[in-house]
Amino acid sequence: MELHITGDAAADQLLSDDAFALLTGMLLDQQVTMESAFAGPEKIRARLGSLNPETIAEYDPAGFVEVFKERPAVHRFPGSMAARVQDLAATVHAHWDGDAAAIWTRGNPDGPEVLRRLKALPGFGDQKAKIFLALLGKQCGLQAEGWREAAGHYGEEGSYLSVADIVDPESLVKVRASKQAAKAAAKAAKSAGN
Repeated sequence: MELHITGDAAADQLLSDDAFALLTGMLLDQQVTMESAFAGPEKIRARLGSLNPETIAEYDPAGFVEVFKERPAVHRFPGSMAARVQDLAATVHAHWDGDAAAIWTRGNPDGPEVLRRLKALPGFGDQKAKIFLALLGKQCGLQAEGWREAAGHYGEEGSYLSVADIVDPESLVKVRASKQAAKAAAKAAKSAGN
C-alpha cells in the first residue's frame, strides 16, 4: 500500500506505513485541507520523535498543545485537536494494545463491525467512520466482507467523494470538485427552504 494524499513524500510514507498515523490524519481532517490534515501525523512524529499511541497518550497535555502550535502548525485549532489526538491515542493504547490496525483486523471483522469499531473511537462520527472505512477498502487492502455497503456512498466504485478516492493529483481535483458541488447543493437547498 502506498498512499498519495499530502503531496509530501515523508508524510505520505508515514501514512502508508503506520496505521495510527492514518487514523490520526483522518481525525485531523476537519476545518483544514485534506493535505494539511493528513500531513499532521508526520509533523507530530518529527517533533516528538515518535507517533506511538502510548507516548502520545501519556504526553503532558499542555506540552502536546505546544507541539501542535509549533510552526507550521499541526492544525488551525491546536488546543481542541491536540486533546482529541491524545484521546484517540489513549483509546488505541488501552483498547487495542497500541495497535491501530487491530481495529480493522482483530478477529477478522466484517465491514459493519469495522464501522462500529471506528464509530466507537473519540472524534469519529458516522461520516468520518464511513470515509475511513472506504479508505481502508479502496486503498489499504481491507477485505472485510460488506465493507463497501457499510461505507455507504463513500464505498462506491469510481466515486470521487473523499480522501478514500485520492490516488494522484487528478483524483484530488475530482474530489475537490465533488465536495464543492455538494456544498453548493446544500446551500441552495437551505436557501430554498427559507
